[in-house]
Amino acid sequence: MILSLIVAYDKNRVIGHGGNLPWNIPADMRYFRDVTRGKPVIMGRKTHESIGRALPKRANIVVTRQIEYKPAEGCVVARSLEEAVEIAKEAAQEVTASAEGFGESKEVVVIGGGELYRQALPLADKIYATEIEAEFPGDTTFPIIDMEEWQIESEKKQKDADTANLNINFVTLLRKK
Repeated sequence: MILSLIVAYDKNRVIGHGGNLPWNIPADMRYFRDVTRGKPVIMGRKTHESIGRALPKRANIVVTRQIEYKPAEGCVVARSLEEAVEIAKEAAQEVTASAEGFGESKEVVVIGGGELYRQALPLADKIYATEIEAEFPGDTTFPIIDMEEWQIESEKKQKDADTANLNINFVTLLRKK
């Protein structure tokens, strides 16, 4: 199974501020939806709480060390990234093509937050990154990507018409073999 990360970050690798995204970029939200739909997604507790619900058309796995944690309906709890990946593998095998839009997925996507990204980056096979050509205030950052270990699979620059002249760059990275 392919372990992927999807992340949006600014020039300083900021990904969060006060538990939320520091920006509202509709094009990035569409990209996130398109990349993750039909795949198991793994998120940290704080990311789950900022979303506030299960993401539709995805198997939702929340990683937390809190023993009594109750996630939103439609989410499963894992105690570690490793356990979450095992749950995702099972979900990908169990879920078949259906009216809900699921199909067997060969990819699981980590969607944040900062701590989970730090744990998952050394294990990841692929990164879907939205690079935002601006600076935002923030208290959570994405780890530095060592480009000696990665190659660019695709890159698409876009001036986001939805967001006052904000330039964004969608980059897909593959780990070098």
